[in-house]
Amino acid sequence: MEIKREKAILAGLAADIMPEDERSTEISMEELAALVETAGGEAEAYVLQNRPAPDPRTFLGEGKVAEMKALVDAHGCDFAVIDNEISPSQMRVLSEELGVRVLDRSGLILDIFAQRAQTREGQLQVELAQYEYLLPRLTGMWQHLVRQTASGGSSPIGTRGPGETQLETDRRHIRRKIQKLREELEEVRRVRGTQRRLREKNGMPVVALVGYTNAGKSTLLNCLTDAGIPANDRLFDTLDTTTRRLRVSETQEVLLSDTVGFIRKLPHHLVEAFKATLEELAYADVILHIIDISNPDWEGQAKVVEALIEELGAAETPCIRVHNKCDAFAGELPHGRNVVCISAKTGEGTAALLETLSNLLESGKKKAALLIPYTDTGLVETLRREGAVVESEYTDEGVRVKAVVRPELWPRVRDYEVTE
Repeated sequence: MEIKREKAILAGLAADIMPEDERSTEISMEELAALVETAGGEAEAYVLQNRPAPDPRTFLGEGKVAEMKALVDAHGCDFAVIDNEISPSQMRVLSEELGVRVLDRSGLILDIFAQRAQTREGQLQVELAQYEYLLPRLTGMWQHLVRQTASGGSSPIGTRGPGETQLETDRRHIRRKIQKLREELEEVRRVRGTQRRLREKNGMPVVALVGYTNAGKSTLLNCLTDAGIPANDRLFDTLDTTTRRLRVSETQEVLLSDTVGFIRKLPHHLVEAFKATLEELAYADVILHIIDISNPDWEGQAKVVEALIEELGAAETPCIRVHNKCDAFAGELPHGRNVVCISAKTGEGTAALLETLSNLLESGKKKAALLIPYTDTGLVETLRREGAVVESEYTDEGVRVKAVVRPELWPRVRDYEVTE
């Protein structure tokens, strides 16, 4: 049986007093329509307004609200979505005026995240973000009781006080939940930190895939490692980090990690909640920034991702810009140092990507001939585990090794260097 898709009317505001990146545009409205589709709804129409400042009561101007009401009635819509973040009272007033429930962009993104999270960690992060989103909005939700009490001096039976009491009870309950979720996520971080230290001990570099949502990160991970991750043409398809081993060259193996896609106007508390996953970026040896070059706004999307990489403390990490979907791009392809053009779907350009990645990882390494005494053969095992041994020979004096040595391991083996 086919499930009925809910219909939505969308609205956005570009106010002069708003920061540039928070104003709604044709591009952000198209993206909002795609988010509604991802959530399982259908965007019927949208309105976009320019004005000096948001209306304190309804966010949009009176005329635009009336236009939205007419569209809601004409299309038989179930809900409305505002492209900007709006206050709880504005949400409540708009809902009363339009006669349908109202969401803002943050609420819609949270709803999608709640649908998509598969692992316990992902679910914890989404739940934390939802509670942090809900906390300041509780007042608006209980406002009808407060308003009834305040009007006309006498309160209707059953509404004297309980509104405020219930509000405080809910606030306390939510604050307790937030504290508990933060503690659970801290435990996730601790375990992740232990796993990271083990990886560092084993000397395997970490390469993180980042990019705008739907840029093709999962498709690339599948293409390079046969990971078998469902790669669909929809926003936020990957919320839970997937890590796979990838052999980059004869002497180099890495761990390749997929991450949640970024998007413009991503709610800040969502970035905060997902830091347990995204902190992998700060510890990555190399970042692959996947850019969907077939998107007309690819440069704007790349800037959003770069700003978030900086916010997460990974601005200094070596980065390769990977322009994906080049088979669907008609213009002149970008080129330059650490810039690669590929099609993750067809595999075109992936050999060049692996070569660029290998060169970047090898750049700090030293090729050396070593004579390691039998009393220190553990070093030979360490080099083998890194996949760094090119040749080895057992002699009377010890083990003769030709190896590619990472900078952090060089101080331990430098005394055993010999001329070939």
